[in-house]
Amino acid sequence: MVGLGNPGNKYAFTRHNAGFLCADALAEKLGVKINRIRFKSLICDVRIGGKRCLLMKPQTFMNNSGEAVREAADFYKIAAENVLVISDDISLPLGTLRIRRNGSDGGQKGLRSIILHLNSDNFPRIKIGIGAKPHPEMDTADWVLSVLKKDELACLRPVAEKAGQAVELIVNGDVEKAMALFN
Repeated sequence: MVGLGNPGNKYAFTRHNAGFLCADALAEKLGVKINRIRFKSLICDVRIGGKRCLLMKPQTFMNNSGEAVREAADFYKIAAENVLVISDDISLPLGTLRIRRNGSDGGQKGLRSIILHLNSDNFPRIKIGIGAKPHPEMDTADWVLSVLKKDELACLRPVAEKAGQAVELIVNGDVEKAMALFN
């Protein structure tokens, strides 16, 4: 399970770090900390639904997330369809959850990097809505790297919990049920 974001305090509460926020919420629920360094990521081993899982927060910055994911997938011989990615999505309203079995990157550069490095788009993903740019002329990078306001962050917390529930269903092979419950 890979939560996407950018490392460092500067980016901790930005829109682009919605994946990190969800990974941290899941780790807290499971009573673990994602704090070991391996595969260019912060990682921890957990059991979800009786299955051994690796929680990852790549430290390669968003646009190079695929490097870290590929290293871990190669090491553990994990097929692309067994990699679950949680990322932000500007095409979804703030606080919306969208689960997909596979698909394109939808313009999300972290997903693009993972697709490129795994040579496959056949992996499930959970997209967290961060809302569209407030002005069409605003640079997308400026928007996704903007710090969430207090009320926006409060809106994402319950979504992070729902994403954790969806992770459990997906790990147990029930993507369809996760989609039916949370999309």
